[in-house]
Amino acid sequence: MRRSLRTLLDGERDIEVIGEANDLASVLSHVQEQQPQVLILDLGMPGGSSIEAISQLRERLPETQIVASTMEDNPAFAKRALAAGALGFVLKERADEEVLHAVRAVVRGEEYISPQIAPRLDAVERSLTQDKLSSREVKVTRLIAQGHTSVAVARMLRISPRTVETHRARIFTKLGLSTRAELVHYALGHGLLG
Repeated sequence: MRRSLRTLLDGERDIEVIGEANDLASVLSHVQEQQPQVLILDLGMPGGSSIEAISQLRERLPETQIVASTMEDNPAFAKRALAAGALGFVLKERADEEVLHAVRAVVRGEEYISPQIAPRLDAVERSLTQDKLSSREVKVTRLIAQGHTSVAVARMLRISPRTVETHRARIFTKLGLSTRAELVHYALGHGLLG
């Protein structure tokens, strides 16, 4: 799978592959050294939790956008990867058709979710939030509940800190919350933190 992806990516003029890894420890090391614009991360890699690795990488290197890849077409996997900080989610069975779109989208700061899973993920999101929060507010809620500052959330979502504060105020009003602890409790209770 990795060789096929490399061949596909190497064939594009605007994409340069700068590294590969066999396990999560190597991924963390390579990304720290190389600081790529995009990391395509297999959620089934050996050596630990890929979801934890996504969270660590988002904290350490917020400029590196992450595209998660998996064989599982369950929206819960997508939800967990996105909650951890991935901006893209591609099913391995469709990677040859979708990975280029995903890489280019996340470089622009846009979310990319495999069309095979996006409608089901949207349904899960709507049921979790009972349509109270917009999709952007759900993302802001996740990141705030994970402990990120407004500046860090702004950097990750490529919006201004002032916009994050506006979203935060709306979230607290819509949900009837007053503290970050209450927001974390809400996020945990509604599965927004995976």
